[in-house]
Amino acid sequence: MPELRIEDLTKRFKGEAVLDGISLTVEDGETLTLFGPSGAGKTVLLRCIAGAVDPEDGRILIGGEDMQDVPPEHRGIGMAFQNFALFPHMTAFDNIASPLTAQRRPRDAVREGVERVAKLLKIDHVLSHAPRALSNGQKQRTALARALAASPGLLLLDDPLRNVDAKLRFEMRLELPRLLADQGATVIYVTQDYKEAMALGDRIAVLSGGTIAQVGTPEEIYRRPASIEIARLFGDPTINLLDVVPEKDGAGVFARLSNQRVPLNAGLEAAVGRDCVLGLRPEALRFSASEDGIPVMIEAETPFNEKTVTLVVTARGREILVSRPAGTPAPASGAAQIAVDATDALLFDRATQARIAPDRDGGSSSEAAA
Repeated sequence: MPELRIEDLTKRFKGEAVLDGISLTVEDGETLTLFGPSGAGKTVLLRCIAGAVDPEDGRILIGGEDMQDVPPEHRGIGMAFQNFALFPHMTAFDNIASPLTAQRRPRDAVREGVERVAKLLKIDHVLSHAPRALSNGQKQRTALARALAASPGLLLLDDPLRNVDAKLRFEMRLELPRLLADQGATVIYVTQDYKEAMALGDRIAVLSGGTIAQVGTPEEIYRRPASIEIARLFGDPTINLLDVVPEKDGAGVFARLSNQRVPLNAGLEAAVGRDCVLGLRPEALRFSASEDGIPVMIEAETPFNEKTVTLVVTARGREILVSRPAGTPAPASGAAQIAVDATDALLFDRATQARIAPDRDGGSSSEAAA
């Protein structure tokens, strides 16, 4: 399957850059999730790759071949869209078969290809139905089957689960990785759902403001976000962000919350005395009986199916969310103590918003976007 390489890609609409110098590589056979808020330029980037939109600058290479003069139908790309985009006058079978018939495949080969992918996606019983007779879930699977039918080398999926119900979305998050692995294609999967991005992607590219803000594995993006913005985008409940000025004593670098010492990672000495933001994931905090914990008052507790989220307030009035697995014992009201492990604490520069990464040599530096 082909590698996709994007080099310094720029696309403008009415003089405004929607994509501004995008460079990105998707490895042969890799599934990369393209994640970002609405309006970040995700769909525009896919349309540039597919050849439906021409960029002003930059290059798109598929399998090492520059696509500048290659028409969309000759790029070997399959696409599925969030609005399904099915041909209303065709049956589900004919919709799925359309890329195969466009390639002038023999009739038996077309039928075999359609039935194979329809069976994989569990829609073989509705192949004779028109799109208007299909449920949203069946329409979504039909659109995905059409994209997969011709076994394209490069597959572009534009938020295909956005318009389906929560149950089917959950099921497809489990099924899609297997289907894509069986297909063997190089895949870009666009989504606005961070859980989907983490579940489906070998790597995640975060698109923000027309640029790639960070590229990494799901764990890297979550554990080592390049900026406060990215830290906020990943996690539910959202990360706690608290203004601090790191200090240092004989035991190492630390921050103060309610006059209590919160230890920070070794190698952050250069952050001492700087205006910083301490990032604490709610699930990285725990209630503690130790007097060395951060004193708080419990304001409210909200139970969810798999977790319980507690809102607490520090002595200085700063609100903090604490998340724990459902059923875990913890105080429900009044005064309490919370603790945090240094390995779970993130530190950001308050001015630049960039994460401060510990240096091996004992210093520290603001982490640039990947």
